[in-house]
Amino acid sequence: MARHAKVPEAIRKATEAAKRTMIRVPLREGRTLHHDVEGRHGAGKVLLRAAPAGTGIIAGGPMRAVFETLGVQDVVAKSLGTSNPYNMVRATFAALKKEDSPRSVAARRGLKVSVLQSRRRDNNEEAAPAAAEA
Repeated sequence: MARHAKVPEAIRKATEAAKRTMIRVPLREGRTLHHDVEGRHGAGKVLLRAAPAGTGIIAGGPMRAVFETLGVQDVVAKSLGTSNPYNMVRATFAALKKEDSPRSVAARRGLKVSVLQSRRRDNNEEAAPAAAEA
Protein backbone atom coordinates (compact mmCIF):
# COMPACT_ATOMS: atom_id res chain seq x y z
CA MET A 1 0.00 0.00 0.00
CA ALA A 2 1.45 3.36 -0.99
CA ARG A 3 1.54 5.96 1.78
CA HIS A 4 2.99 9.42 2.11
CA ALA A 5 2.45 12.53 4.22
CA LYS A 6 1.58 14.72 1.22
CA VAL A 7 -1.49 13.82 -0.87
CA PRO A 8 -0.03 14.33 -4.40
CA GLU A 9 2.97 12.16 -3.53
CA ALA A 10 0.68 9.45 -2.09
CA ILE A 11 -1.40 9.50 -5.31
CA ARG A 12 1.73 9.19 -7.44
CA LYS A 13 3.03 6.25 -5.42
CA ALA A 14 -0.36 4.50 -5.48
CA THR A 15 -0.59 4.96 -9.26
CA GLU A 16 2.88 3.47 -9.75
CA ALA A 17 1.99 0.49 -7.55
CA ALA A 18 -1.23 -0.06 -9.52
CA LYS A 19 0.63 0.05 -12.85
CA ARG A 20 3.09 -2.58 -11.60
CA THR A 21 0.32 -5.00 -10.62
CA MET A 22 -1.83 -4.66 -13.75
CA ILE A 23 -2.90 -7.90 -15.45
CA ARG A 24 -4.03 -8.66 -19.00
CA VAL A 25 -7.36 -10.48 -19.28
CA PRO A 26 -8.09 -12.22 -22.62
CA LEU A 27 -11.74 -11.93 -23.69
CA ARG A 28 -13.64 -13.94 -26.30
CA GLU A 29 -15.08 -11.62 -28.96
CA GLY A 30 -14.18 -8.73 -26.63
CA ARG A 31 -17.24 -9.40 -24.47
CA THR A 32 -16.93 -12.57 -22.35
CA LEU A 33 -14.46 -15.04 -20.86
CA HIS A 34 -12.95 -17.93 -22.82
CA HIS A 35 -13.70 -20.58 -20.20
CA ASP A 36 -15.11 -21.10 -16.72
CA VAL A 37 -12.67 -20.37 -13.92
CA GLU A 38 -12.57 -20.40 -10.13
CA GLY A 39 -10.61 -18.11 -7.82
CA ARG A 40 -9.88 -18.02 -4.10
CA HIS A 41 -8.59 -15.48 -1.63
CA GLY A 42 -8.83 -16.19 2.07
CA ALA A 43 -12.34 -17.48 2.77
CA GLY A 44 -13.59 -15.89 -0.48
CA LYS A 45 -14.26 -18.15 -3.43
CA VAL A 46 -15.75 -17.06 -6.77
CA LEU A 47 -16.88 -18.96 -9.85
CA LEU A 48 -16.78 -17.09 -13.18
CA ARG A 49 -18.55 -18.50 -16.23
CA ALA A 50 -18.58 -17.42 -19.85
CA ALA A 51 -22.04 -16.38 -21.05
CA PRO A 52 -23.80 -16.07 -24.42
CA ALA A 53 -24.24 -12.65 -26.03
CA GLY A 54 -26.95 -10.53 -24.45
CA THR A 55 -26.72 -12.11 -20.99
CA GLY A 56 -25.16 -9.07 -19.35
CA ILE A 57 -23.20 -9.02 -16.11
CA ILE A 58 -24.81 -11.32 -13.58
CA ALA A 59 -22.62 -10.82 -10.52
CA GLY A 60 -22.67 -9.45 -7.00
CA GLY A 61 -21.74 -5.84 -6.19
CA PRO A 62 -17.95 -5.89 -5.88
CA MET A 63 -17.51 -8.37 -8.74
CA ARG A 64 -19.87 -6.35 -10.95
CA ALA A 65 -17.67 -3.28 -10.49
CA VAL A 66 -14.58 -5.24 -11.57
CA PHE A 67 -16.30 -6.57 -14.72
CA GLU A 68 -17.70 -3.16 -15.67
CA THR A 69 -14.24 -1.63 -15.31
CA LEU A 70 -12.71 -4.37 -17.47
CA GLY A 71 -15.35 -3.93 -20.17
CA VAL A 72 -16.73 -7.46 -19.87
CA GLN A 73 -20.29 -7.43 -21.24
CA ASP A 74 -21.50 -11.01 -20.67
CA VAL A 75 -20.52 -13.05 -17.63
CA VAL A 76 -22.17 -15.08 -14.89
CA ALA A 77 -20.38 -14.97 -11.54
CA LYS A 78 -21.17 -16.59 -8.22
CA SER A 79 -19.63 -15.75 -4.89
CA LEU A 80 -19.15 -18.72 -2.60
CA GLY A 81 -17.94 -18.48 0.97
CA THR A 82 -17.46 -15.04 2.45
CA SER A 83 -19.36 -11.91 1.41
CA ASN A 84 -16.44 -9.68 2.44
CA PRO A 85 -16.01 -7.29 -0.53
CA TYR A 86 -12.21 -7.16 -0.18
CA ASN A 87 -11.88 -10.95 -0.39
CA MET A 88 -14.44 -11.13 -3.25
CA VAL A 89 -12.47 -8.65 -5.37
CA ARG A 90 -9.17 -10.39 -4.62
CA ALA A 91 -10.71 -13.78 -5.46
CA THR A 92 -12.09 -12.32 -8.71
CA PHE A 93 -8.62 -11.12 -9.70
CA ALA A 94 -7.14 -14.50 -8.76
CA ALA A 95 -9.66 -16.14 -11.11
CA LEU A 96 -9.00 -13.65 -13.91
CA LYS A 97 -5.26 -14.35 -13.66
CA LYS A 98 -6.01 -18.00 -14.45
CA GLU A 99 -7.91 -17.08 -17.64
CA ASP A 100 -6.08 -18.32 -20.77
CA SER A 101 -6.66 -17.40 -24.39
CA PRO A 102 -6.83 -20.11 -27.08
CA ARG A 103 -3.68 -18.60 -28.59
CA SER A 104 -1.63 -19.12 -25.43
CA VAL A 105 -3.01 -22.65 -24.90
CA ALA A 106 -2.22 -23.57 -28.52
CA ALA A 107 1.31 -22.19 -28.20
CA ARG A 108 1.88 -24.12 -24.97
CA ARG A 109 0.66 -27.37 -26.56
CA GLY A 110 2.44 -26.81 -29.88
CA LEU A 111 -0.81 -26.71 -31.91
CA LYS A 112 -2.49 -24.24 -34.20
CA VAL A 113 -5.43 -22.25 -32.80
CA SER A 114 -7.74 -23.60 -35.53
CA VAL A 115 -6.96 -27.21 -34.52
CA LEU A 116 -7.61 -26.42 -30.87
CA GLN A 117 -10.95 -24.74 -31.61
CA SER A 118 -12.04 -27.53 -33.97
CA ARG A 119 -11.46 -30.00 -31.12
CA ARG A 120 -13.66 -27.83 -28.90
CA ARG A 121 -16.45 -27.84 -31.49
CA ASP A 122 -16.15 -31.63 -31.90
CA ASN A 123 -16.45 -32.15 -28.13
CA ASN A 124 -19.50 -29.86 -27.94
CA GLU A 125 -21.22 -31.73 -30.79
CA GLU A 126 -20.59 -35.08 -29.07
CA ALA A 127 -21.94 -33.78 -25.76
CA ALA A 128 -25.16 -32.34 -27.27
CA PRO A 129 -26.67 -35.68 -28.46
CA ALA A 130 -25.73 -37.35 -25.17
CA ALA A 131 -27.57 -34.64 -23.24
CA ALA A 132 -30.63 -34.98 -25.51
CA GLU A 133 -30.81 -38.74 -24.86
CA ALA A 134 -30.74 -38.35 -21.07
